[in-house]
Amino acid sequence: MIKDKKELKHLTIDLTGPQGNAFFLLRQVDSLGVLLGKTKREINRIKMEMMLSDYEMLIQTFDKYFGSIVVLYR
Repeated sequence: MIKDKKELKHLTIDLTGPQGNAFFLLRQVDSLGVLLGKTKREINRIKMEMMLSDYEMLIQTFDKYFGSIVVLYR
């Protein structure tokens, strides 16, 4: 099987550990956004949406945009 180089394996983030920190998740948006070919403007819009409310909305928004490549564990 030939796979595209951009194809990513699922990453995992344990929300109960240090990776569950809101600042860590926001930093992940930068690196994952670049990997997925998003523009700086799109990345900033995602981060602003993540910061609109509480932590639960932050992780729900993160999952909305990156759930296809990142598995979040509670």
